[in-house]
Amino acid sequence: MNIAFKLREQAELRPSKKAVLFPKKRNSSNKKYEYESLTFKELEDLSNLYGFILQKEGITKNTKVLLFLRPSLDFTALTFALFKIGATPILIDPGMGKKNLIHSISKVKPHALIAVQEVHFIKQFFPDSFKSCQIFISSGNLQLPQTKTLKKLKERWVDDFLKEPFFKIEDRHPEDRAAILFTSGGTGIPKGVVYTYRIFSSQLKMLQGMFNLNHKEVDIPGFPLFSLFTIGIGMTSCIPDMNPSKPSQCDPEKLVQNIQDNQATFVAGSPAIWERVADYCLVHKKTLPSIKFLVMFGAPVSIDLHEKFEKTLLNGTTYTPYGATESLPLCQFSGKEILKETASLSRKGNGTCVGLPVKGVDLKIIPITEKEIPSLDQTTILPPFKIGEVIVSGDIVTAEYYQMEEQTKKAKIMDEKGKLWHRMGDVGYLDQDGKLWFCGRKTHRVHVDTTQNDGQQKKELYSIPCEAVFNEHPEVKRTALIQTSEKGLNTASIVIERRDKKSLRGKEKHRFEKEILLIAKNFEHTSSIKKVYYHNNFPVDVRHNIKIDRIKLREVSSKKAFI
Repeated sequence: MNIAFKLREQAELRPSKKAVLFPKKRNSSNKKYEYESLTFKELEDLSNLYGFILQKEGITKNTKVLLFLRPSLDFTALTFALFKIGATPILIDPGMGKKNLIHSISKVKPHALIAVQEVHFIKQFFPDSFKSCQIFISSGNLQLPQTKTLKKLKERWVDDFLKEPFFKIEDRHPEDRAAILFTSGGTGIPKGVVYTYRIFSSQLKMLQGMFNLNHKEVDIPGFPLFSLFTIGIGMTSCIPDMNPSKPSQCDPEKLVQNIQDNQATFVAGSPAIWERVADYCLVHKKTLPSIKFLVMFGAPVSIDLHEKFEKTLLNGTTYTPYGATESLPLCQFSGKEILKETASLSRKGNGTCVGLPVKGVDLKIIPITEKEIPSLDQTTILPPFKIGEVIVSGDIVTAEYYQMEEQTKKAKIMDEKGKLWHRMGDVGYLDQDGKLWFCGRKTHRVHVDTTQNDGQQKKELYSIPCEAVFNEHPEVKRTALIQTSEKGLNTASIVIERRDKKSLRGKEKHRFEKEILLIAKNFEHTSSIKKVYYHNNFPVDVRHNIKIDRIKLREVSSKKAFI
């Protein structure tokens, strides 16, 4: 079992079809791009060459390879090359911050580094974090100490490779380690999630089944790793003209041009990308008739965004698969279904419906706890409409965090049949039909001390249901529920990011806050919120640029530093 066999299979089935394209140059008059490309046969051959070179340089089966390359034709070929030789690619989000980045590298102890030349410069200042590395390869042309360039290595080894061009793909066991993908660290320290070959194979099958994908589709991956799956299906994948580590800063005009140039049918990425694209299309009266599937993941997607794309996607709809680095995909729901069936309930604070579990996934709700749960029989399964912690099981669920035994114990549960369950760290509930309603992160729930006739009691609030009702106010862009305190009691407050970014004063501020607190009073689950804060630009996660960092907002509120 090896995902690289899928590329070889496609190269045999459709050798001359374009597998991957990269936007190289833009025409100043008609805005269309020129694209570099590799056919399936060319991608197969190039990944074979890279596999041969990497083996000659000492990278073999189970070698841990830290990969820091920008999306490119070489990135795709090198990633498949690493899978072919059975090495373990390590992918860490560079946007997680210097401290987390250096900590993650030290933790995973890579044997080799294949990276852009900037990373090779940086490693000079943090030698201890890279001391496990014995092999250094740069994608740039600049000569650095102990570092070989990809260009020079190709020149050195290509003749030897051509003497015997057939390259053997390592046939791996389903439970062998295939890759280590790091979480972004948005709710704690980043963790290295161990992917097996079984998980990659299961994800590809699920993705293909969920959307009924075939080789006729064209993919625009806002998240680079997505293209490995679509290429394995035989689809053409066009790398978009954007920085994938900064999705909220993408240029929507360029993305729309990439979609139009290639008549893309399947596009995916953070909602931060597609918010910009939707707004651009509406302002410029553009539609995207080629798109059948617009897939958004990484954070709850606003109802407004689904409505915007209903006007823009003439022959398709939006999709919001639910999952995480540790387990993806888990649930599936379309924009058409959301607008028809659940939008009105979400606006009233019922949570965000993410649909039914996909085939092969089991999903349950258990009571919320911070304690370890070694065995499923040590907890209870909650009935429909009872909010609790989401746990999942299936072939796409990862078994461990690399070299993090304590974190693994906290996140995993075994049942009496030996089946593994993953604790998502999310809270939600199942409805009568088995659909999951997402209510927020477990760490973002807020406790309120209330006084009743029989004494002091505690009430628990959840971020998504509470924030939804305030988000309906026309002057509000988004809101965040935070934990506060007053006179020694736990209280809940709402932070407002206004659409116009204005700092209200006097009567205007009084009028606005009165309206917000009236909304709070009108709903039972928000009635204990008595205080309003403002912030002009919410802090968000580093990977998807859209998940609100409520912990950071809470810290700011405690210092009374809101503007």
